[in-house]
Amino acid sequence: MSDSRSRIEWPTFIGAFVLLLAVSLPLILYPEAGGVAVAAAKDFVVTHLGVFYLALGVAAMLFMGFVALTDVGQIKLGAPDEDFEFSTLSWAAMLFCGGIGASILYWAAIEWMYYIQQPPFGIKPMSEAAADWAATYGIFHWGITTWCIYLIPSLPMAYFLHVRNRPIIKVSQALMPVIGARAAGNWIGRILDILFIFGLLAGTGTTLGLAAPLINQGLNDMFGVPLGLGPKLLVLGVCTVIFAWSAYSGLKKGIKVLSDMNFYLAVFLLAFVLVAGPTLFMLSTGLEAVGRAVSNLISMATYTQALGDMPGANGNDFPQDWTIFYWAWWLVFSPTMGFFVARISRGRTIRQMIVGGVGFGSAGCAAFFITLGNLGLYHQLMGNMDFVALINDAGPTAAMFAVLHTLPLEWLAVGVFTLLALLFTATSFDSTSYILAAAVETEIDGEPMRANRLFWALALSILPAALMVVGGLDTLQTASVVGGVPMLPIAFLLMVSFWRAARYDLRYQPDYSLPTIQIDDFPRHDPWTRAGNWRLPNRRSNKK
Repeated sequence: MSDSRSRIEWPTFIGAFVLLLAVSLPLILYPEAGGVAVAAAKDFVVTHLGVFYLALGVAAMLFMGFVALTDVGQIKLGAPDEDFEFSTLSWAAMLFCGGIGASILYWAAIEWMYYIQQPPFGIKPMSEAAADWAATYGIFHWGITTWCIYLIPSLPMAYFLHVRNRPIIKVSQALMPVIGARAAGNWIGRILDILFIFGLLAGTGTTLGLAAPLINQGLNDMFGVPLGLGPKLLVLGVCTVIFAWSAYSGLKKGIKVLSDMNFYLAVFLLAFVLVAGPTLFMLSTGLEAVGRAVSNLISMATYTQALGDMPGANGNDFPQDWTIFYWAWWLVFSPTMGFFVARISRGRTIRQMIVGGVGFGSAGCAAFFITLGNLGLYHQLMGNMDFVALINDAGPTAAMFAVLHTLPLEWLAVGVFTLLALLFTATSFDSTSYILAAAVETEIDGEPMRANRLFWALALSILPAALMVVGGLDTLQTASVVGGVPMLPIAFLLMVSFWRAARYDLRYQPDYSLPTIQIDDFPRHDPWTRAGNWRLPNRRSNKK
């Protein structure tokens, strides 16, 4: 085992941290100018590159479906007789909690409030049709496309980790079948890894920037803790300590334990809201919304509002403000989720990883929107509470907790909701710091070094603190949209990389049979190295 200091890839480590400071410090020192700059950056990206984000979403869905239906989907991640490393329940809990965070609580309760007053497709605001689509779009934005984007890096990372038994997990390494081993190991690979880390930090900043005010509002509601920038930064510090401990403790002692706690508490909250709220309305509206999201999946995924700026058009930049923002958000988190899903999926087939990731992830998110989202929508439509006016006047967190106050035993709902927000934040970012640590190490001996995991857990709080100083939802959205730009071409290359490596190895096997394919025969020199090539030996046969 190598010395601790020699395990750190210092150019990547220093480059990523310097880039983080270069972005964060100007925002803290010059918040007004920083706010103007990030707004201009967002406008440029959504105007000129937005269509590429939407195209990526469609490509991700088609690619995952294709892989799951081919022989490649039956390749096992691990040894032939190897069982699942984690039970299905723990695997699903870690996958969901690590990939979503407290943002699901934030958006599930209030997202419909934005959609109903500024609906898509030129629909009249506050109409019945606007309410229908308000109940639908949250499920779409957090559904199938989301988890397909998440899984793009998972495929090559899981393949190299569990099939080819390569201990190094980085974006650059996952791209070796496309860019070659030489490029992956020199400055090109380091730049790719630094861009990945920067994008991840930007997405993290968005999520933590949303979570801190949410928890602050909950503490204010229960204990009278004052609202404001100072308390929000204090909450951010407490969250950082919790997920730093979890990341320091490791995958099984920290992350798994918190994820299991988070899962059971989430199930309790959803069950309570479903039983205590307007059950029939939530279930019937939710079923309609799921059906509407599935039947209109492609049209929603390709909706650009191309004619929205034409004279007389009734446009409102809906896809730019929401769908493109979400796809960029998922994209910056995808390498982290890629490594995390890959790490916890040993023993499963590629098909099981795809179907389980998309299925469990989409179902879990839909459950939050069906309960929390439809709870508020019911009271809005019944005239019991004007949440739309409240969110415009008092802000999103105030509107969110007003929804919870419509429930009986509201103190219980608020308490569980706030604790769940804290745990969701911790489980999301302990996995993030875990992955960041892995991304700057030259080799992984079991897990990334503890000191390295702790450092990145603390570093994760820098950019969200800066974004909270600048302030505003638009600023938080901008961080994800702009941070996701470098990942756009990388995501397409990752799909090509995985398919190229897996198909080559599959063809290289002298024989293989379904239903589970074990890859255990490899060429002397990998085809993406200088000594290898992509030609197959004549002695090898194709699929039997």
